[in-house]
Amino acid sequence: MDTPELVALRDALLPLAHAAGDAILAVYATDFAVHGKADASPVTAADERAEAVILAGLARLTPDIPVVAEEAVAAGRIPQVGRRFWLVDPLDGTREFISRNGEFTVNIALIEDGRPALGVVFAPALNRLFAGAAGAGAFVEERGARRAIACRKVPATGLTVVASRSHGDAAALEAFLAGRRVASQANAGSSLKLCLVACGEADVYPRLGRTMEWDIAAGDAVLRAAGGRVCTLDDTPLGYGKPDFANPHFAAWGDAAPA
Repeated sequence: MDTPELVALRDALLPLAHAAGDAILAVYATDFAVHGKADASPVTAADERAEAVILAGLARLTPDIPVVAEEAVAAGRIPQVGRRFWLVDPLDGTREFISRNGEFTVNIALIEDGRPALGVVFAPALNRLFAGAAGAGAFVEERGARRAIACRKVPATGLTVVASRSHGDAAALEAFLAGRRVASQANAGSSLKLCLVACGEADVYPRLGRTMEWDIAAGDAVLRAAGGRVCTLDDTPLGYGKPDFANPHFAAWGDAAPA
């Protein structure tokens, strides 16, 4: 798609992300139950209801584009994908949802030719929405206002590192950071980590554990639109549409040329 088409589609996704967020918050306000999936990861009614909202919306918007969605895949519904498809994680950060810390997100991304062309990340409990499209930059909406966001150059004082709140590997992170100047380190949940790099609140997010494509595609799209990059540990750009949709270890950088 060219940039005007992507922008139009981005704008159509915003109310859809908010609707999915409303479905999540309706469950969040209750004494919800938690179930285990086949891989032992947790799932709630919020995941399922938000995914149903998103799938119905995407079917109306782009009926010819297949959708790979986390809960559908867990149930064995995996479509054939070509050069263009959607990746959906209706509730990234289910552990954050369960612990009620607000750091969970709705994630919708469009993949074109193995790259994230468009992404929307919405944190409903924080009322913070990030969006980005190739060729059109990235923005955040919060407190009723929209502002453009962009990655920053690493300050002379060193890197601000953001790491996973619920899936950390301290030894692997220490090895990754060895020899780099680090100013500070913080933890955050869900795809918010990618968005913190995109808006210049952090410089790098190393993920040294298992993730799936739908976990990060929307945040990756926002980050790339903001001038950043996501690459494997050998500095190869991360691609999408892998046979099992599983990611290798990676690092999300705000600086286009990390040392």
